[in-house]
Amino acid sequence: MTEEHEKLVKTSLHLEEEVLDALSELAVEYTKETGKKWSRGAVVRLALSEFFSKRGKIL
Repeated sequence: MTEEHEKLVKTSLHLEEEVLDALSELAVEYTKETGKKWSRGAVVRLALSEFFSKRGKIL
């Protein structure tokens, strides 16, 4: 079984320090829950995916 990986494009975001802290905390939680390493970027991608999905745009 092979996993498909989407091409990621590096970008910059300006976020409040509290948001970065929350992203780090969620990454640690998801890592513990799934047994796979999660980064802040992965948490952002997950959140954006959910946001777009709720607006009817499937990426």
